[in-house]
Amino acid sequence: MSIGAGASARDIAERALALAGPGETQVTVVRERSLVSRFARSAPTQATAVEDTEVEILVVRDGHTASASTNRLDDDALRDAARRAGAAARSVARSGAGPYPGLLEPDAAGGAAAPGSSRARGFDAATARLDPADAGTALAAAFAVAAEHGLEAFGIWTAGAVRTVIASSTGLRRDEQVTDAFMKVVCRDDDGRSGFAAALARDAAGKVGPEALAELGPGAYPVVLEPAAVGALLEFLGWLAFNGLAHAEGRSALSGRLGTAVAAPTIDLADDPVAAGTLPRGFDFEGVRKAPLTLIEGGVARAVVHDRRSAALMGRDVRSTGHATRPAGASDGPSPSNLVLAGGDAADVAELLAPIERGIYVTRLWYVNAVREKETLLTGMTRDGTFLVEDGAITRPLRDVRFTDSVLRLLGATEALTTARQLASEGDFYGRRFAHGVLCPALRAGGFRVTGP
Repeated sequence: MSIGAGASARDIAERALALAGPGETQVTVVRERSLVSRFARSAPTQATAVEDTEVEILVVRDGHTASASTNRLDDDALRDAARRAGAAARSVARSGAGPYPGLLEPDAAGGAAAPGSSRARGFDAATARLDPADAGTALAAAFAVAAEHGLEAFGIWTAGAVRTVIASSTGLRRDEQVTDAFMKVVCRDDDGRSGFAAALARDAAGKVGPEALAELGPGAYPVVLEPAAVGALLEFLGWLAFNGLAHAEGRSALSGRLGTAVAAPTIDLADDPVAAGTLPRGFDFEGVRKAPLTLIEGGVARAVVHDRRSAALMGRDVRSTGHATRPAGASDGPSPSNLVLAGGDAADVAELLAPIERGIYVTRLWYVNAVREKETLLTGMTRDGTFLVEDGAITRPLRDVRFTDSVLRLLGATEALTTARQLASEGDFYGRRFAHGVLCPALRAGGFRVTGP
């Protein structure tokens, strides 16, 4: 069954726009269908299914914005949401003209969208069917592989299909369907030692494979970071360094540093929604079409991401890069959602480990928080696989450790990266489903700062 079955998301958007009446208005309809299966000690523990449609109505008045949302689809509910958004916008507009530049015109976005929805490379029909049997099959395979090694499996399997439709009073129309599938497995032995793996892809079949996930790798102050750990660090970097609002306000880690070296020459980082292996997106929540954007090239900072609000704050020569995370832009600014770190020349992790006389191997990180944002200084813990490296090889497990280090410092100290890359994600599906990940390789860097147990 297609995600568009039943009441058409496009029809809902047009109906809501008509009910909102005259004025500058954008309607965003997000329809989600998803399944989640959680498991612990090699047994299913929870299964949930979501089928929900949310309508958000954004009203612009004299450079100010206000929005209201509802998941009731009758005319009275849609009209009430429009009324609440309009009243709030009029109220704030009494303070004088605001900074928002207005809704996107179709010509500025490359023309109005075609009548049909766009699936492009981000949609997989088999995944969109959301058959609960797929979850059962995946869990059973994970449990079997864990049992072969005398271990118990803990984790989550989830798949979703999301349709996003935008209709605005300027004539802009956008319509896109995407799917995603994610599986995370932690395997533990009787002594509490654990190993971790996860995978995120647009389709459940063949790419989010439980057999590969449940297999434990080599078990467990130079460091080798697996893609899951690299992805976690780069996700924070997206907020701390590339947020256009923070840059406009002088709070960004790259404020005053564009055009200068901020990382090792081996670092090429982009936000690329069409890169093979990522989850493609055609447009942002203001309807601006997405395109590849180079952020760091050869270690030199080249750009930050913008929505229409942050671009307006920067001046007339700056335009949105298609990174609004909410209609009219989120209050905390835009962020990249398709980060891609180019791979290097190392054939595999073993090649990364080879030069290390004594160091640490990290599979993933958790409880990561920013300490000093302008320095991209973070603190957090290693988890589910931290190992001692001696004479180029993993020798024995280590207790999880606390680190306190700067992401940009680590990128500046990067010595090598694997050629192969993985789409890394924590699979945090809270609130409105917006699957995203960081496509990145494993890397070796010097001087990883361990600050406590």
